Amino acid sequence: MIDVNSSAIVLGFAVGLPISALFFWGLNWAMRLALVSEHPGRLLLLSFFCRMVILLGIGFGLTALSGTLWSLAGYMLAFVVIRVVVVLRTKLTLASHVSEQQEGINAADSR
Repeated sequence: MIDVNSSAIVLGFAVGLPISALFFWGLNWAMRLALVSEHPGRLLLLSFFCRMVILLGIGFGLTALSGTLWSLAGYMLAFVVIRVVVVLRTKLTLASHVSEQQEGINAADSR
């Protein structure tokens, strides 16, 4: 029988939530800078490497600290949860912008 270390999973999840939020905040920031940059590829590559070093470094440190891979499972679960939240929020924001634009077009057509 597999022994599940629930305290390590909770630790990984608790550490993973703010780190994952920081990861996606950094992605948002880099995308905004890249849109006005002369060299967006370089900027996005540098941003990716910095975010990935932080994400993986903390994940490896967490695994070494807890001594089990269950903390890494919680850490990855937190990343997936934050990713789903970010994607859903982005889709909802985009849908509201599109509907506002369509309402503006419809109002202009009715004149």
